[in-house]
Amino acid sequence: MKLLVFLIICQRAIHSVKTHSASNPNVILLMADDLGIGDLGCYGNRTLRTPNIDKLAEEGVTLTQHIAASPLCTPSRAAFLTGRYPIRSGMAAFSRVGVFLFSASSGGLPSEEVTFSKLLKQRGYATALIGKWHLGMNCESSNDFCHHPLSHGFDYFYGLTVTNFRDCKPGQGSVFLKGVQKTLVIPIQIAGITLVSLAIVQYIGLLKVPFQALGYCMIITAISLAVLIFFFYHFRHLNCFLMRDHQIIQQPLSYENLTQRLTKEAVQFIGRNSDAPFLLVLSYLHVHTALYASENFRGKSKHGLYGDAVEEMDWSVGQILDVLEKYNLTDKTLVYFTSDQGAHVEEISSSGEVHGGYNGIYKGGKSMNWEGGIRVPGLLRWPGVVQAGAYIDEPTSNMDIFPTIVKLAKAQLPSDRIIDGHDLMPLLQGKVTRSKHEFLFHYCNAYLNAVRWHPGNSESVWKVFFFTPNFSPEDSNGCYDSHVCFCHGGFITWHDPPLLFDLSSDPEEKVPLTPETESRFYEILRVIHLAVDNHTRSLHAAPDQLSWNNLLWKPWLQLCCSSLFQSCYCDYDSEGSLLETHSG
Repeated sequence: MKLLVFLIICQRAIHSVKTHSASNPNVILLMADDLGIGDLGCYGNRTLRTPNIDKLAEEGVTLTQHIAASPLCTPSRAAFLTGRYPIRSGMAAFSRVGVFLFSASSGGLPSEEVTFSKLLKQRGYATALIGKWHLGMNCESSNDFCHHPLSHGFDYFYGLTVTNFRDCKPGQGSVFLKGVQKTLVIPIQIAGITLVSLAIVQYIGLLKVPFQALGYCMIITAISLAVLIFFFYHFRHLNCFLMRDHQIIQQPLSYENLTQRLTKEAVQFIGRNSDAPFLLVLSYLHVHTALYASENFRGKSKHGLYGDAVEEMDWSVGQILDVLEKYNLTDKTLVYFTSDQGAHVEEISSSGEVHGGYNGIYKGGKSMNWEGGIRVPGLLRWPGVVQAGAYIDEPTSNMDIFPTIVKLAKAQLPSDRIIDGHDLMPLLQGKVTRSKHEFLFHYCNAYLNAVRWHPGNSESVWKVFFFTPNFSPEDSNGCYDSHVCFCHGGFITWHDPPLLFDLSSDPEEKVPLTPETESRFYEILRVIHLAVDNHTRSLHAAPDQLSWNNLLWKPWLQLCCSSLFQSCYCDYDSEGSLLETHSG
């Protein structure tokens, strides 16, 4: 009898542990930057070594049609955190520039948006973001931190508020100077010619221009040019810095052992919170340019510095998996690995080395809604809870992480807004075989570019393009010349009727279907147009966070760990003690 009672107690205890594990798991979300789906061994690469990421696939689920909500960093990450298309939160640009470029801009993820980190924090989770943010920082002053990670549900932040620019690494060239030259040369010439013309007209007496007004115009023009020159001359010191919470700890950013530092922070966070549920978002700088790799990895891969960076990131993933084993957390932790968008295929270094990744068979890349730009790795591991070694070839989205982990934490999904993501657990556990995403809408900045439709009674995945970017090395008005694709005007080509592909038979998007080759051509377009109408009606106006006003560098928002006139220089160690200061 005593033995029976003992066995019942043991069984209940085991059941209790499993229930706790399944309802309040730790969550680790690993996000690469600009990683191609073809760069990983588990997606078919045979020349890069990614054993730790591949281990996630072996022990978990591989999503083969995992879609980023945008092919650009800022809107994709906004969608990931909120489970909503970025157009809904004002995080999709109507202007040419689709991401935040300056730490001292006023735009960012609105405080009204509900992130999964906010909801998990309310459920008692310890929350941390380590690495890249790229969703804004301040609104009206240099210390309001309205868009900062700590204002969006993260208890701890260690990383960059903007992104990893070539301009931040000496000798890697400049993304900005070319853009500035193209954007500002003509306006500056016009302004100069106008001022000179007015002065001449004034001098010969054909038109009386108030001398004071003319003087003001010249002063304003001169000041504007001086501010721009000052900013770009000091860009690395002003825009490239590392933060811990609200404090700058390194300015300018040093790439020396940067991935090791990010990894150390992540490992320490897990160690500090091994006894309670935690959410860790480790957002890598790899493999966005400027590329970098530490000494232990430099020159070790078969694909130059790009391959070195991928293999260093894989090492970091291994460190995270090892620390979970160390603290016996493997079975209590959902681990997710992805990229914010596809590889930036046209990236070439100043020395001519290819610095863009590989998107496998898929066409295009970053900033394009061809499959190469939006089809990203999607790996989820949770031993004993999700299927091991399974492949799911159903449309899923990075927006799906929001409802998935919110429900696992037993938090309440917001009822006052549309959540576009869907809970992945039924798919991951094999309880259902079809994705809830009948339609996915693909935006090029704020413009609806393409739609994918997966009918419930068909294996086909139809995809239409209303317009496509002019992506060609020979086209001086296309993506190669502009660094990224733009979404309007002469940078795109409209299609009437829209281009139609069946991704189930043509995932490379090689051959558009026609009424002659697809008997249901017009019926498919009709259904998709109806879906677009319904989707468009669900949108509500939101303040444009990527307007020119919100994108501009604003000197009063500039953070500096020393005097602005001392070149904003400091370097602190992980404990926060001052290692070095420098002026000039």
